[in-house]
Amino acid sequence: MANPPASVVAKELVDEADVLMAIDQFDELTRGPFLQKYGFGEATDYFLIHKGEYYDSKAIFAAAHGFHEGLEPLNVKQLSGGKADAAKWLKKLGFAVPTTEPNWTRDELILACDALRLNSWKILGTNEQQTLELSALLQRLPIHALNIRGPRFRNPDGVSMKTTNIAAHLPGRGNKLDHGNRLDGVVLQDFLDNEPAMIQTAQLIRDGVASGVLTADYVELIDIDEMDGEATEGRLLERRHIVRERSRSLRKKKIAKHLAQHGNLACETCGFNFRATYGEKGDGIIECHHVVPLHETGPKSTRLKDLILICANCHRMIHHAQPWLNPDQLRDLIAKAKASG
Repeated sequence: MANPPASVVAKELVDEADVLMAIDQFDELTRGPFLQKYGFGEATDYFLIHKGEYYDSKAIFAAAHGFHEGLEPLNVKQLSGGKADAAKWLKKLGFAVPTTEPNWTRDELILACDALRLNSWKILGTNEQQTLELSALLQRLPIHALNIRGPRFRNPDGVSMKTTNIAAHLPGRGNKLDHGNRLDGVVLQDFLDNEPAMIQTAQLIRDGVASGVLTADYVELIDIDEMDGEATEGRLLERRHIVRERSRSLRKKKIAKHLAQHGNLACETCGFNFRATYGEKGDGIIECHHVVPLHETGPKSTRLKDLILICANCHRMIHHAQPWLNPDQLRDLIAKAKASG
C-alpha cells in the first residue's frame, strides 16, 4: 500500500477496534515480521500493554491507522515521538502506555538497602544471584499497577544501578544527593540509623510475599486514604496492618466481648458513643485498632486483647503520622486539650 501524504493523515479517526486489529496482526506475525511490514524499529521507551503483553506503540498505531476504513498505514515520518503522538492517541482510546518506569518507593528501597547490607555494602552486579532474587521479589510486590510498568520494570540492570545510586550515599563516599533519587539517601540513612528495625522490616516484607499476604490485588492493597504520606516502615506493612484491623470476624468477636463487659460501645480513648449521639442509626458503629502495629510484632495470630475499640476520629489521629500514637498517648493528648480549653 502507498502511504498517504501527511496532509491527509487523520489520527483522530483511529478507534479501539482498529488498534485491536493491529494487535491481532502483531500476534499473528510476531514482533520482527510485524515491525518489518510497517517499517518500524523496536520500541525503546513506549509500549502498549494489552492482556499482559507488550506491543511497540508507534508501530501498533501506524498499523491501526491503516485498519480504519479509507485510511492507509502510517510511516515513520508521519509519527513523531511516542509520548507526544502514538502514545497520546492510544491513551485517549483507553489503552495503557507507560511513559516512564515508576519511581522506587520506600518499601523497595528498604529491600535494596538490606540486599546491599547482606553484600557487605558492596554494589550488586547485574548477574549476581542477590540481584536476580531482588529483581524477582520487586516484580512480585503489589505496589505499582501493571499498566504503569514498562517491559524493563525492576530488571536486574535497573536493580544493579539502583544499588549503585544508594551506595553513593554511604558515609565516606561523598554522600551527595545528586546520585539517583533523593529518597535513596534518605532511606539509606534511616536504615543506618535504625538497622535492626529496618532488617526486620525487610524480612517481614519478604515473608509476606513468600506467604502470599503481600501479593494481593493492587487496588485492594493500595487503597490507603487513611494513610498520610510515606510510612516509616513502608506502605505495604502499614496497609497490611489496616487490612487486619478490618477483619470482620475479629471485630465481631471483640465487640461481643466488649459489650458483655461494658454494656456499650463507647470509644476507649475519648468516650464518644455513636448510639448515644445518633440514636439507633449509630448502634454498632465502632472501629477496631491493633494496639501494637503488626510491623513491630511480626507475623502473629491476633488475639482480642491485642485490639481496642475506638471512634473514627481517634483512629484517624492514631494513623495520622509516624510514629503512631498508642492509646495512652492519645488519651493524654485529649486530657491536655480539655485542660487547656
